Amino acid sequence: MQQIAYPSEPDAAQAEAPAAGGAGDDEAFVSAIDAVLPQTQCGQCGYNGCLPYARALAAGQAPINRCPPGGNQGIAELARVLGREIIALDPACGAHRALHVARIDEGRCIGCTLCIQACPVDAIVGAIKQMHTVVLADCTGCDLCLPPCPMDCIEMIPVTPPREWTHKDAERARRRMQERSARLRHEQAANDARLTVKALHKLDELRTRSDLAEAEIARRRSIIEQALARVRRRRAGAAGSAGPDHCDGAGGSGS
Repeated sequence: MQQIAYPSEPDAAQAEAPAAGGAGDDEAFVSAIDAVLPQTQCGQCGYNGCLPYARALAAGQAPINRCPPGGNQGIAELARVLGREIIALDPACGAHRALHVARIDEGRCIGCTLCIQACPVDAIVGAIKQMHTVVLADCTGCDLCLPPCPMDCIEMIPVTPPREWTHKDAERARRRMQERSARLRHEQAANDARLTVKALHKLDELRTRSDLAEAEIARRRSIIEQALARVRRRRAGAAGSAGPDHCDGAGGSGS
């Protein structure tokens, strides 16, 4: 297929910035950009998910041609929303391809759960030391499960019949990413609560340990207080950064 030639991207400083407005206007603008991104959360753009890329685009800090899953159509839609010129996909970010999904060689899977932890949309199911499998209807083709697999037993295969990623797919992927983020926050909060109760119990116990030297009591108290401080910082960070569209997955190469 003949490659269409596009003009080059203007420098970020010259890129058209969003109209001035309040915080609500800015968020609406980010949401409009995020709405045309594919929500694969693959990280090929260099950002930790689609929403961070949308924020960078809204701020005029990123070019519109860094999303291989979106391809030329995605670039055209971003150009429309942002009022920029259409340009060619940056080959450094990867090539556009039709939808692929992950497939696990279940005979070689050792049940390490690393791929489950890497999947941004909870499309892999399994348990520790148990066989894992991919829910193909939920897989975004992001490739993020490939690098952590110690057995190299995951491959990306094209769907049959071949098709492109659609806006309906993107909406489904966004919902699943949000549900995963909410689950992870809930699990972290529950774990922090357990750690806090345990740490406070240990502090109370130290007050009764007449068999320990003062220096040893002080050492143990310092360790426990540092653990409590880490929990407080984690809670404060989660409250400040984790909105409904927050992506807790790591970026990487993907579809």
